[in-house]
Amino acid sequence: MADHAVSTNPHVQAQLDRLWSLSPGADVLGLERITRLLARLGDPHQALPPVFHVAGTNGKGSTCAFLRGALEAAGHRVHAYTSPHLVRFNERIRLSGRLIDDDALAALLGEVLDRADGIGASFFEITTAAAFLAFARTPADACVIEVGLGGRLDATNVLPAPLVCGIAALGIDHQAFLGDTLHGIAAEKAGIAKVGAPLVTMRYPDPVAAPIARAARTAGAPLLPLGSAWNYDVTDAVRYRDAQGELTLPLPTLPGAHQAGNLALATAMLRHQRVLAMPAQALHHAARNARWPARLQRLSCGPLTAPLGDTAVWLDGGHNASAGEAIAAALPNLIGAGRRLTVVLGMLSNKDAAGFLAPFADSIDTLVALPVPGHAHHAPEALLSIAAGLAIPHRRIAASIGNAVGQVAAAVPEPGTLLIAGSLYLAGEVLRANDELPD
Repeated sequence: MADHAVSTNPHVQAQLDRLWSLSPGADVLGLERITRLLARLGDPHQALPPVFHVAGTNGKGSTCAFLRGALEAAGHRVHAYTSPHLVRFNERIRLSGRLIDDDALAALLGEVLDRADGIGASFFEITTAAAFLAFARTPADACVIEVGLGGRLDATNVLPAPLVCGIAALGIDHQAFLGDTLHGIAAEKAGIAKVGAPLVTMRYPDPVAAPIARAARTAGAPLLPLGSAWNYDVTDAVRYRDAQGELTLPLPTLPGAHQAGNLALATAMLRHQRVLAMPAQALHHAARNARWPARLQRLSCGPLTAPLGDTAVWLDGGHNASAGEAIAAALPNLIGAGRRLTVVLGMLSNKDAAGFLAPFADSIDTLVALPVPGHAHHAPEALLSIAAGLAIPHRRIAASIGNAVGQVAAAVPEPGTLLIAGSLYLAGEVLRANDELPD
């Protein structure tokens, strides 16, 4: 799916325009192009600091945030590569704890694009090569690298020897590339397994766990699943256990019951490697301080949300059934007593809108449907039809996010709860409009 990346910096924008011209952003899986491109750049992926490689359908970004938070709290310098960006392309590449600056980004993209001629590399492949080149040139103690799409054929899977790999929650998404069965998707995600690198996973049903186990055996990777190699319980804290002992961590500050599992997965990855010191206090710090924008993020009062007064406004980029289930589980803590829930929804056309809404449809009083500008999206009318089929009482269409907020402000006389959801591209537009840029 096209990223339509833009920048306020003219030098970065010039390179993004070149990138868009060379590669219009289509998802293209396979390792041949990225391998050729990296070879032209001197194979920087073979000279990275120790790598934590994370795949999954949902939760991989939050897991990366917990990993980075704990590593940095332990005093380690950390590079991070995540996608997509929400507002600024720079968000994808974090060097030693800070977003790459515009001058460095412009030079880096220019260098990679100069060497990419004739390869046919995709938007994501060029971005990945740029990140690896930056990581190889900048001193650090660790890299946290998020898989873009799938795992086996994802551009990040050229990494030859990660320190440890992790697989977060699995669900149905990107069916055109990964298939529409969980066991098939699991096999693709497990393709990140590498010889000697622990593969730490969540607990999955047997038909889903089986292809992961096969992939680990084939790769020669020690498999460490939840339920046997490690475990956790959630009460008023997260109580983690493995062969090294027990650890009690605070509940994550990141909203949503599912975040305890992501914290536990990151903890298991960190405790099953022997290269980087990881004191328990660093894991406590990560639980309290990790941030991951547009994942059940409470928005501040800003230019966009000010007309809503005391209405609580939450933002989530979730767009599949698994994300809908996570939101449903979180809602009791998000909706105040007696408050009505309004959902503003914009979703790309290749996403399952009904699957996303169904888990919490009975909590929704009003759905406001809108387009996702610049992207192929579900028509607002189609979203209203889905909402009607789910018996959501009130349904409206808005032309833009500003218009949607205005409608909500006019229609809800008393404070309620507003959830803006359905697309990370829409989430980026919301953060930009509300002056809440990720940093």
